[in-house]
Amino acid sequence: MAKAKSVLQVMRVGKNAGKLSKRPTEATDGVDGKKDARARLGELTDELSTLQYALYAEAKTALLVVFQAMDTGGKDGVIRKVFGPINPQGVRVTSFKQPSQIELAHDYLWRIHGAVPPKGVIGIFNRSHYEDVLIRRVHHMDPDAVINQRYEQINEFEKYLTQNNVVIVKFFLHISKDEQKSRLQARLDKPDKRWKFEKGDLAERAFWDDYQAAYGMMLSRCSTSYAPWYAIPADKKWYRDWAVASILVDTLRRIGPRIPEPKEDLNALTIE
Repeated sequence: MAKAKSVLQVMRVGKNAGKLSKRPTEATDGVDGKKDARARLGELTDELSTLQYALYAEAKTALLVVFQAMDTGGKDGVIRKVFGPINPQGVRVTSFKQPSQIELAHDYLWRIHGAVPPKGVIGIFNRSHYEDVLIRRVHHMDPDAVINQRYEQINEFEKYLTQNNVVIVKFFLHISKDEQKSRLQARLDKPDKRWKFEKGDLAERAFWDDYQAAYGMMLSRCSTSYAPWYAIPADKKWYRDWAVASILVDTLRRIGPRIPEPKEDLNALTIE
């Protein structure tokens, strides 16, 4: 257990984290292969479910979980595997697509703030406010000065949320270019997966190096003590799922939710 904890700590990104290319996309440290990882995942999701129940009952704190990744990085898969066993009443998933005209008429954080989970709920962002410092940086949609300002705005926004009982944990699912190629090909080869494939995915793949630089800058500028980023080696899906679940369980343990005592003395109450 101590070894696994040290491995997970390594995944936490600090300020001035350096080049993303120096971070592994494939790992097995902390688990003894696929079978072990899947067995541990079952134990972790059981505990996650118990902790989520207490979080929901206590209703004092919200947990916001942010997922970012390159195309095919595994956001949908990890959400399904890690959160699938949890009571859906206490979990909300928001997938941020291309902004609508109404959303574009507001500031870029407007639609984000409206999706922040209430107390007692785990909110999951499948993509997030970070798209506004990724896509817009890669495609030069805004001047560098605007993008740089947004890093600070996002940090202040997340600080505000944490000061108001929203705990934030952010995961970058880090895959290699070769792994992305394999997953895109799998979508083409399997008829039931083709609905996920868009020709635009190949156009974005051509900007791989630019996206890696943008993600590296995002991780360096926006991983804080109050809203940390974790760079998860995600080429092996079973390792990715174990790592994310482990960090989430550790986060909820530190929150320490407790099922509240009843508001009235119910000891003498009988049901006729």
